[in-house]
Amino acid sequence: MSSSATMAVAEVSSASYTKARLLKSSQISSLSTHLHKHRHSAFRPLPRTQHARISCSVAPNQVEAPIPVQAKDPKNKSDCYGVFCLTYDLKAEEETKSWKKLINVAVSGAAGMISNHLLFKLASGEVFGPDQPITLKLLGSERSIQALEGVAMELEDSLYPLLREVSIGIDPYEVFQDAEWALLIGAKPRGPGMERADLLDINGQIFAEQGKALNAVASRNVKVIVVGNPCNTNALICLKNAPNIPATNFHALTRLDENRAKCQLALKAGVFYDKVSNMTIWGNHSTTQVPDFLNARIDGLPVKEVIKDHKWLEEEFTEKVQNRGGVLIKKWGRSSAASTAVSVVDAIKSLVTPTPEGDWFSTGVYTNGNPYGIAEDIVFSMPCRSKGDGDYELVKEVKFDDYLWNRIKKSEAELLAEKRCVAHLTGEGVGFCDLPDDTMLPGEV
Repeated sequence: MSSSATMAVAEVSSASYTKARLLKSSQISSLSTHLHKHRHSAFRPLPRTQHARISCSVAPNQVEAPIPVQAKDPKNKSDCYGVFCLTYDLKAEEETKSWKKLINVAVSGAAGMISNHLLFKLASGEVFGPDQPITLKLLGSERSIQALEGVAMELEDSLYPLLREVSIGIDPYEVFQDAEWALLIGAKPRGPGMERADLLDINGQIFAEQGKALNAVASRNVKVIVVGNPCNTNALICLKNAPNIPATNFHALTRLDENRAKCQLALKAGVFYDKVSNMTIWGNHSTTQVPDFLNARIDGLPVKEVIKDHKWLEEEFTEKVQNRGGVLIKKWGRSSAASTAVSVVDAIKSLVTPTPEGDWFSTGVYTNGNPYGIAEDIVFSMPCRSKGDGDYELVKEVKFDDYLWNRIKKSEAELLAEKRCVAHLTGEGVGFCDLPDDTMLPGEV
């Protein structure tokens, strides 16, 4: 793998967890001497109080007219730089009277390309709302720590009013502290000659460790969205290593596949994509995924009534959705980082916003108790609805035909085989890999 490709991927190294340090963006100075001085020092995690803290890359001696604030302990002055690290009461500011309690959002692989698009959407208020302040906790590796500092500096320089705190680090046990949302993006990509079984094991170790960290220090109701591939099985590994967190709180990202399917149906029908609803992606985020045109609708009508070319639906449409990521790489020479970030935003908003009446969305969730007859104890993409409280319920009023069911069973078989392959990471014995086919991820070539 080339060095440029390596830089484009969020790096997470399980070996780095034993050398943990937490760095706060408030300790990132524009002066290189300060960066050098503090980079390898241990600092206390950001305090959780009613007083928010923002940091900026301005050294203390550059402050000419400090805003009057509460008295501070001089001993703590070295912990931050710049006027924005001064504490103040949010309630004292007119524009913040309607603001809510801070949300703690942790992001792994925060120095990668997907995060480069996602973090600024989170900080702007696009995801959780224009009156919802957030804290960003960014996880990287020892190799990406300087890049993380740069990310934090850009976030500071953007002056987002809702972004009250930023912290960076390489230890998930510190970065995930009190996290209410965990967006797990960092994972190793599949390189040339790498078997899918090898990828499952390498990334599985990362997500096993992160699951343990979430179990130890995150909010008991943390919502976890796994983006790093193979995301379905990584989500299963993560939830198995976090027994104190409800299994229903874990999601594997299949929203990009849903968005791609809506796009293709809209193009074929000659309508704008907002006319496409009730789109389900069933199964694994791989080339066995099943874009469901049987239950989908276009302008309120069943897709098969609008698009009469059923052969196109069964063959070309399905293959286009399954292979869209790989085609994009061939065209552009890079992966779909921007649209993946958009789909993460869509996935979160689907959980924090009530689902429109009669519609639903796709997400990979734990199958125990599902009403469809899909094998239990795996993470499988299925149709869901939400009341906007962060939770979801599975949609019951879906129908199946032989075409749809046979393809669902193929994706199920693949996920069951992946589960056996990572049994050593889920506490279920020795891993045994008997993958039915060496299927590819949608973004692989």
